[in-house]
Amino acid sequence: VQLQASGGGLVQPGGDLRLSCAASGSRFRLNTMGWYRQGPGEQRELVATISSGRRNYAESVKGRFTISRDNAKNMVYLQMNNLKPEDTAIYYCAADVRGFISGNAFWGQGTLVTVSS
Repeated sequence: VQLQASGGGLVQPGGDLRLSCAASGSRFRLNTMGWYRQGPGEQRELVATISSGRRNYAESVKGRFTISRDNAKNMVYLQMNNLKPEDTAIYYCAADVRGFISGNAFWGQGTLVTVSS
């Protein structure tokens, strides 16, 4: 399974970005897709997941980020609004055949988001 993330870049505080992730090559339905991030000197952390229409968000992004999915296109998106400097990180797309992101999940290569004035 290949996951290709795109949409990262440099944005000023308060700005918006939309990340996209395209999944290909899976023989089975990817029931759960999501986004994680890893900031400088930090561990990778959950940002948001979507599974059977249920959405789960990290507390730090609730009300600002929205995850969505297009099953027909095998795409998952992350709309990020009102970005803050602490959102600066490499954002990774993840997918799993299970109802959650497990240790056997598939991972994309990451896309860098930098929030700075």
